[in-house]
Amino acid sequence: MSRRSIHPIERESYEILRRRVDTSHLPPLTRAVLERVVHASADLDYVDDLVCDEPALAAGRRALASGAPLVVDAQMVRAGVTTRDSVCLVRDPRTAILALDAGLTRSAAAIRLAVEQVGPGAVWVVGNAPTALFELLELSGRARPALVIGLPVGFVGAAESKRALREAGLPALSNRSEKGGTAVAAAAVNALLYAEDVAPAGAPKDSREDHS
Repeated sequence: MSRRSIHPIERESYEILRRRVDTSHLPPLTRAVLERVVHASADLDYVDDLVCDEPALAAGRRALASGAPLVVDAQMVRAGVTTRDSVCLVRDPRTAILALDAGLTRSAAAIRLAVEQVGPGAVWVVGNAPTALFELLELSGRARPALVIGLPVGFVGAAESKRALREAGLPALSNRSEKGGTAVAAAAVNALLYAEDVAPAGAPKDSREDHS
């Protein structure tokens, strides 16, 4: 995974976060994701709202490390992950045609096209549209995702789509409430890409595979 320099402001932000909530008891990737999501949103509600599964996060991280495709539902998620190319077909001309022909939202149509394009084993990130997450769940037998980061936002369908994700039994990261969004979804991906960067200075190395 990539190494990066950490700006002093970011380091200070993590120090403040850790003074406000104790995350030291959490498994390493769960801690990494939780802290980066809270850091990105300045919203401590995520401490109790996120639903993390350490083996699923580890599987997603291994997939990313091995070069598996990263598929995102929105350009803003893509923009937030600056060290890794991703697939986002929401602006693809085929998406608009499929959405019209099949009666789908553009976000859902983009997911349908992406399943055909990337095949099984990708890491999927939904940070905007609940319809995209519902579509991915419909096609999960073909997509066979390594990990689904499902953090769409909104009053219509967001909480329901994330509950459906958890009930589907797929390797997943989600949250329970209506909140979410592209910034926190990108933060979760970055946490997996930079997992070793979150360890406090001087902390002993643990047995993780190597946040943010």
